[in-house]
Amino acid sequence: MNPLKNFRVTRDDFKFAGQDLQRPECILAERDGTLWSADARGGVMRIAPDGSQTLIAQQPDVRFSATGDLAKRFTEGTLPNGLAFAANGDILIANFGTDCLEVMDRQGKSRVLHDSIDGQPIGKVNFVLRDSKNRLWVTVSTRIKNWMEAVRPGLADGYIALVDEHGMRVVADGLRFTNEVRLDAKEEYLYAVETCGRCITRFRVGDDGSLSGRETYGPADFGPAGFPDGCAFDAYGNLWVTLVMAERLIAITPERDVLTLFDDGNPAAIAALEAAYQAGTAGPAEMMAARSSLTPWMASVTFGGPDLRHAYIGTLFGDRIPYFHSPVPGLPMVHW
Repeated sequence: MNPLKNFRVTRDDFKFAGQDLQRPECILAERDGTLWSADARGGVMRIAPDGSQTLIAQQPDVRFSATGDLAKRFTEGTLPNGLAFAANGDILIANFGTDCLEVMDRQGKSRVLHDSIDGQPIGKVNFVLRDSKNRLWVTVSTRIKNWMEAVRPGLADGYIALVDEHGMRVVADGLRFTNEVRLDAKEEYLYAVETCGRCITRFRVGDDGSLSGRETYGPADFGPAGFPDGCAFDAYGNLWVTLVMAERLIAITPERDVLTLFDDGNPAAIAALEAAYQAGTAGPAEMMAARSSLTPWMASVTFGGPDLRHAYIGTLFGDRIPYFHSPVPGLPMVHW
Protein backbone atom coordinates (compact mmCIF):
# COMPACT_ATOMS: atom_id res chain seq x y z
CA MET A 1 0.00 0.00 0.00
CA ASN A 2 1.22 3.47 -0.82
CA PRO A 3 2.55 5.00 2.46
CA LEU A 4 1.08 8.38 1.49
CA LYS A 5 -2.44 7.06 0.93
CA ASN A 6 -3.82 8.33 4.24
CA PHE A 7 -1.04 10.78 5.11
CA ARG A 8 -1.85 14.44 5.76
CA VAL A 9 0.28 17.21 7.23
CA THR A 10 -1.08 19.92 9.53
CA ARG A 11 0.52 23.21 10.55
CA ASP A 12 1.29 21.68 13.94
CA ASP A 13 3.44 18.99 12.30
CA PHE A 14 6.06 21.48 11.12
CA LYS A 15 9.39 22.24 12.73
CA PHE A 16 11.93 24.78 11.50
CA ALA A 17 15.60 24.94 10.56
CA GLY A 18 17.70 28.07 10.14
CA GLN A 19 16.96 31.68 10.94
CA ASP A 20 17.23 35.10 9.29
CA LEU A 21 17.43 33.49 5.84
CA GLN A 22 16.69 35.36 2.64
CA ARG A 23 14.71 33.65 -0.12
CA PRO A 24 15.58 30.03 0.82
CA GLU A 25 14.14 28.78 -2.47
CA CYS A 26 16.18 25.58 -2.86
CA ILE A 27 17.83 23.38 -0.23
CA LEU A 28 20.54 20.74 -0.44
CA ALA A 29 20.92 18.14 2.31
CA GLU A 30 24.11 16.27 3.17
CA ARG A 31 24.27 12.86 4.81
CA ASP A 32 25.61 14.33 8.07
CA GLY A 33 22.61 16.64 8.46
CA THR A 34 24.18 19.78 7.02
CA LEU A 35 21.80 21.92 4.96
CA TRP A 36 22.71 24.36 2.20
CA SER A 37 20.06 26.95 1.39
CA ALA A 38 19.97 29.34 -1.55
CA ASP A 39 20.30 32.88 -0.23
CA ALA A 40 19.41 36.17 -1.93
CA ARG A 41 22.58 37.79 -0.59
CA GLY A 42 24.43 36.14 -3.44
CA GLY A 43 25.32 32.63 -2.33
CA VAL A 44 24.19 29.94 0.07
CA MET A 45 23.64 29.62 3.80
CA ARG A 46 25.31 26.60 5.39
CA ILE A 47 23.29 25.30 8.34
CA ALA A 48 25.26 22.84 10.46
CA PRO A 49 23.61 19.92 12.31
CA ASP A 50 23.95 21.88 15.58
CA GLY A 51 22.02 24.80 14.07
CA SER A 52 24.95 27.16 13.60
CA GLN A 53 24.98 28.83 10.22
CA THR A 54 27.42 30.56 7.89
CA LEU A 55 26.66 32.71 4.87
CA ILE A 56 28.93 31.76 1.98
CA ALA A 57 28.98 34.36 -0.77
CA GLN A 58 31.74 35.98 -2.79
CA GLN A 59 30.37 39.45 -2.04
CA PRO A 60 27.23 39.63 0.10
CA ASP A 61 24.44 41.58 -1.62
CA VAL A 62 21.80 43.42 0.46
CA ARG A 63 19.64 44.49 -2.49
CA PHE A 64 16.95 41.84 -1.96
CA SER A 65 16.18 42.83 1.63
CA ALA A 66 16.66 46.56 1.01
CA THR A 67 14.41 46.82 -2.07
CA GLY A 68 10.79 47.59 -1.34
CA ASP A 69 9.47 47.17 -4.88
CA LEU A 70 8.49 43.52 -5.33
CA ALA A 71 9.06 43.45 -9.08
CA LYS A 72 12.57 44.90 -8.74
CA ARG A 73 13.34 42.58 -5.83
CA PHE A 74 12.65 39.53 -8.00
CA THR A 75 14.01 40.80 -11.32
CA GLU A 76 17.24 42.64 -10.51
CA GLY A 77 20.57 41.69 -8.97
CA THR A 78 21.71 38.24 -7.93
CA LEU A 79 19.09 35.60 -7.07
CA PRO A 80 20.56 32.14 -6.42
CA ASN A 81 17.74 29.75 -7.21
CA GLY A 82 18.23 26.06 -7.98
CA LEU A 83 21.22 24.30 -6.39
CA ALA A 84 23.10 21.04 -6.94
CA PHE A 85 26.30 19.50 -5.67
CA ALA A 86 29.13 19.45 -8.21
CA ALA A 87 31.23 16.30 -8.44
CA ASN A 88 33.93 17.81 -6.21
CA GLY A 89 31.53 19.14 -3.58
CA ASP A 90 31.26 22.70 -4.91
CA ILE A 91 27.78 24.22 -5.23
CA LEU A 92 26.24 24.63 -8.67
CA ILE A 93 23.93 27.66 -8.76
CA ALA A 94 21.20 28.47 -11.26
CA ASN A 95 21.12 32.24 -10.78
CA PHE A 96 17.70 33.61 -11.62
CA GLY A 97 18.95 37.18 -11.27
CA THR A 98 22.18 37.19 -13.29
CA ASP A 99 20.86 34.70 -15.91
CA CYS A 100 23.91 32.49 -15.51
CA LEU A 101 24.79 28.97 -14.48
CA GLU A 102 27.46 29.44 -11.82
CA VAL A 103 29.64 27.33 -9.54
CA MET A 104 30.86 28.38 -6.10
CA ASP A 105 33.35 26.65 -3.85
CA ARG A 106 32.78 26.34 -0.13
CA GLN A 107 34.82 29.44 0.60
CA GLY A 108 32.66 31.64 -1.63
CA LYS A 109 34.82 31.85 -4.76
CA SER A 110 32.51 31.66 -7.74
CA ARG A 111 32.69 31.69 -11.52
CA VAL A 112 30.28 31.59 -14.43
CA LEU A 113 29.97 28.25 -16.21
CA HIS A 114 27.47 29.33 -18.88
CA ASP A 115 25.75 32.61 -19.72
CA SER A 116 24.85 31.94 -23.35
CA ILE A 117 23.77 29.11 -25.60
CA ASP A 118 24.04 28.98 -29.38
CA GLY A 119 25.42 32.51 -29.27
CA GLN A 120 22.35 33.94 -27.51
CA PRO A 121 21.74 34.93 -23.86
CA ILE A 122 20.78 31.86 -21.92
CA GLY A 123 17.60 33.35 -20.43
CA LYS A 124 16.11 32.93 -16.95
CA VAL A 125 18.13 30.04 -15.55
CA ASN A 126 15.93 28.43 -12.91
CA PHE A 127 17.28 25.04 -11.82
CA VAL A 128 20.21 22.67 -12.19
CA LEU A 129 20.31 18.91 -11.60
CA ARG A 130 23.37 16.64 -11.76
CA ASP A 131 22.90 12.98 -12.67
CA SER A 132 25.00 9.90 -11.93
CA LYS A 133 26.90 10.37 -15.21
CA ASN A 134 27.99 13.84 -14.07
CA ARG A 135 25.78 15.53 -16.67
CA LEU A 136 23.95 18.73 -15.79
CA TRP A 137 20.29 19.27 -16.61
CA VAL A 138 19.56 22.99 -16.67
CA THR A 139 16.13 24.60 -16.92
CA VAL A 140 15.40 28.02 -18.39
CA SER A 141 11.97 29.36 -17.49
CA THR A 142 11.70 32.01 -20.20
CA ARG A 143 13.78 34.02 -22.62
CA ILE A 144 12.06 37.22 -21.44
CA LYS A 145 14.30 39.33 -19.21
CA ASN A 146 11.51 40.44 -16.85
CA TRP A 147 10.14 37.02 -15.97
CA MET A 148 6.94 38.46 -14.45
CA GLU A 149 5.85 39.34 -17.99
CA ALA A 150 6.10 35.63 -18.81
CA VAL A 151 3.63 34.53 -16.15
CA ARG A 152 0.67 34.26 -18.45
CA PRO A 153 -1.23 31.58 -20.36
CA GLY A 154 -0.05 30.55 -23.80
CA LEU A 155 3.64 31.50 -23.64
CA ALA A 156 5.96 28.54 -24.24
CA ASP A 157 9.50 29.90 -24.57
CA GLY A 158 11.12 27.86 -21.79
CA TYR A 159 13.54 25.00 -22.42
CA ILE A 160 15.82 22.34 -20.93
CA ALA A 161 19.53 22.27 -21.71
CA LEU A 162 22.05 19.51 -21.13
CA VAL A 163 25.70 20.08 -20.21
CA ASP A 164 28.00 17.14 -20.89
CA GLU A 165 31.42 16.47 -22.42
CA HIS A 166 30.18 17.96 -25.70
CA GLY A 167 29.21 21.29 -24.15
CA MET A 168 25.76 22.78 -23.61
CA ARG A 169 22.80 22.18 -25.90
CA VAL A 170 19.02 22.45 -25.88
CA VAL A 171 17.34 19.06 -25.50
CA ALA A 172 13.70 20.16 -25.05
CA ASP A 173 12.05 23.42 -26.08
CA GLY A 174 8.60 25.00 -26.09
CA LEU A 175 7.97 24.60 -22.36
CA ARG A 176 5.71 26.88 -20.34
CA PHE A 177 7.95 28.46 -17.69
CA THR A 178 10.22 25.50 -17.01
CA ASN A 179 11.02 25.10 -13.33
CA GLU A 180 12.52 22.16 -11.43
CA VAL A 181 13.35 18.82 -13.06
CA ARG A 182 13.96 15.40 -11.50
CA LEU A 183 15.07 11.99 -12.70
CA ASP A 184 13.44 8.80 -11.49
CA ALA A 185 15.45 6.23 -9.51
CA LYS A 186 16.75 4.48 -12.65
CA GLU A 187 17.28 7.77 -14.53
CA GLU A 188 15.10 6.49 -17.35
CA TYR A 189 12.74 9.47 -17.37
CA LEU A 190 13.12 13.19 -16.74
CA TYR A 191 10.18 14.95 -15.11
CA ALA A 192 9.87 18.69 -15.73
CA VAL A 193 7.71 21.20 -13.91
CA GLU A 194 5.87 23.55 -16.30
CA THR A 195 4.79 26.31 -13.94
CA CYS A 196 2.57 28.19 -16.40
CA GLY A 197 1.44 24.95 -18.01
CA ARG A 198 0.29 23.96 -14.51
CA CYS A 199 1.41 20.41 -15.08
CA ILE A 200 4.30 17.96 -14.97
CA THR A 201 5.83 16.88 -18.29
CA ARG A 202 7.79 13.65 -18.68
CA PHE A 203 10.48 12.70 -21.21
CA ARG A 204 12.32 9.46 -21.86
CA VAL A 205 16.08 9.95 -21.49
CA GLY A 206 18.29 8.52 -24.24
CA ASP A 207 21.80 7.22 -23.66
CA ASP A 208 23.13 10.34 -25.35
CA GLY A 209 21.03 12.64 -23.18
CA SER A 210 18.38 13.23 -25.81
CA LEU A 211 14.78 13.60 -24.64
CA SER A 212 11.82 12.02 -26.41
CA GLY A 213 8.26 10.84 -25.91
CA ARG A 214 7.01 14.03 -24.31
CA GLU A 215 3.84 13.43 -22.29
CA THR A 216 1.88 14.94 -19.42
CA TYR A 217 2.45 13.06 -16.18
CA GLY A 218 -0.59 13.31 -13.95
CA PRO A 219 -3.32 15.93 -14.39
CA ALA A 220 -3.32 18.19 -17.43
CA ASP A 221 -4.02 21.18 -15.15
CA PHE A 222 -3.65 21.52 -11.38
CA GLY A 223 -6.58 23.93 -11.20
CA PRO A 224 -7.01 27.50 -9.90
CA ALA A 225 -3.63 29.14 -9.17
CA GLY A 226 -2.14 25.64 -9.26
CA PHE A 227 1.30 26.74 -10.42
CA PRO A 228 3.81 23.95 -9.70
CA ASP A 229 7.31 24.99 -8.70
CA GLY A 230 9.39 22.21 -7.13
CA CYS A 231 9.30 18.43 -7.19
CA ALA A 232 11.09 15.46 -5.65
CA PHE A 233 10.70 11.69 -5.67
CA ASP A 234 10.31 9.53 -2.60
CA ALA A 235 11.54 5.94 -2.41
CA TYR A 236 8.10 4.53 -3.19
CA GLY A 237 7.95 6.38 -6.49
CA ASN A 238 5.60 9.20 -5.52
CA LEU A 239 6.49 12.54 -7.09
CA TRP A 240 5.99 15.31 -4.53
CA VAL A 241 5.04 18.66 -6.09
CA THR A 242 4.65 22.13 -4.57
CA LEU A 243 1.95 24.47 -5.89
CA VAL A 244 3.66 27.74 -5.10
CA MET A 245 0.85 30.30 -4.97
CA ALA A 246 -1.89 27.88 -3.99
CA GLU A 247 0.32 26.99 -0.98
CA ARG A 248 -0.42 23.30 -1.48
CA LEU A 249 1.80 20.21 -1.39
CA ILE A 250 0.63 17.27 -3.45
CA ALA A 251 2.01 13.91 -4.57
CA ILE A 252 1.49 12.15 -7.89
CA THR A 253 1.47 8.41 -7.30
CA PRO A 254 3.02 5.85 -9.69
CA GLU A 255 -0.56 5.26 -10.87
CA ARG A 256 -0.75 9.04 -11.59
CA ASP A 257 -3.37 9.74 -8.95
CA VAL A 258 -3.02 13.01 -7.02
CA LEU A 259 -2.85 13.05 -3.23
CA THR A 260 -3.08 16.31 -1.28
CA LEU A 261 -0.55 16.20 1.56
CA PHE A 262 -0.84 19.76 2.87
CA ASP A 263 -3.09 22.69 2.00
CA ASP A 264 -2.56 26.13 3.53
CA GLY A 265 -4.10 28.16 0.73
CA ASN A 266 -6.44 31.14 0.98
CA PRO A 267 -9.47 30.32 -1.23
CA ALA A 268 -10.49 33.94 -1.83
CA ALA A 269 -6.95 35.05 -2.72
CA ILE A 270 -6.50 32.04 -4.98
CA ALA A 271 -9.74 32.81 -6.84
CA ALA A 272 -8.67 36.43 -7.35
CA LEU A 273 -5.24 35.39 -8.58
CA GLU A 274 -6.75 32.87 -10.97
CA ALA A 275 -9.08 35.46 -12.46
CA ALA A 276 -6.22 37.92 -12.95
CA TYR A 277 -4.01 35.22 -14.47
CA GLN A 278 -6.64 34.19 -17.00
CA ALA A 279 -7.15 37.86 -17.89
CA GLY A 280 -3.40 38.32 -18.34
CA THR A 281 -3.25 40.96 -15.59
CA ALA A 282 -1.79 38.99 -12.69
CA GLY A 283 0.75 41.14 -10.87
CA PRO A 284 2.58 41.38 -7.54
CA ALA A 285 -0.54 42.42 -5.60
CA GLU A 286 -2.55 39.33 -6.57
CA MET A 287 0.44 37.06 -6.10
CA MET A 288 1.38 38.45 -2.69
CA ALA A 289 -2.18 38.16 -1.38
CA ALA A 290 -2.00 34.38 -1.79
CA ARG A 291 1.01 33.97 0.53
CA SER A 292 0.82 31.68 3.55
CA SER A 293 2.48 32.73 6.79
CA LEU A 294 3.91 29.25 7.32
CA THR A 295 5.25 28.45 3.84
CA PRO A 296 5.28 31.84 2.06
CA TRP A 297 5.29 30.86 -1.60
CA MET A 298 6.11 27.17 -1.22
CA ALA A 299 8.84 26.48 -3.77
CA SER A 300 10.79 23.24 -3.37
CA VAL A 301 10.95 19.89 -1.58
CA THR A 302 14.17 18.30 -0.32
CA PHE A 303 14.46 15.05 1.62
CA GLY A 304 17.15 14.92 4.31
CA GLY A 305 17.85 13.79 7.82
CA PRO A 306 19.55 10.53 8.88
CA ASP A 307 16.85 8.39 7.27
CA LEU A 308 15.84 10.81 4.47
CA ARG A 309 12.45 11.28 6.12
CA HIS A 310 12.73 14.99 6.85
CA ALA A 311 10.80 16.83 4.14
CA TYR A 312 12.25 20.35 3.90
CA ILE A 313 10.16 23.00 2.14
CA GLY A 314 11.94 25.82 0.31
CA THR A 315 10.10 29.14 0.10
CA LEU A 316 10.45 32.42 -1.75
CA PHE A 317 9.62 34.67 1.19
CA GLY A 318 10.52 32.67 4.28
CA ASP A 319 13.32 33.45 6.73
CA ARG A 320 13.58 29.86 7.98
CA ILE A 321 13.02 26.38 6.54
CA PRO A 322 9.83 24.51 7.48
CA TYR A 323 10.09 20.73 7.61
CA PHE A 324 8.11 17.72 8.80
CA HIS A 325 8.54 13.95 9.15
CA SER A 326 7.58 11.91 6.10
CA PRO A 327 6.25 8.33 6.34
CA VAL A 328 8.46 7.35 3.39
CA PRO A 329 12.10 8.34 2.71
CA GLY A 330 13.09 10.39 -0.28
CA LEU A 331 15.45 9.39 -3.04
CA PRO A 332 19.05 10.24 -2.08
CA MET A 333 20.73 13.14 -3.85
CA VAL A 334 23.63 12.64 -6.21
CA HIS A 335 26.66 13.53 -4.07
CA TRP A 336 30.32 13.87 -4.92
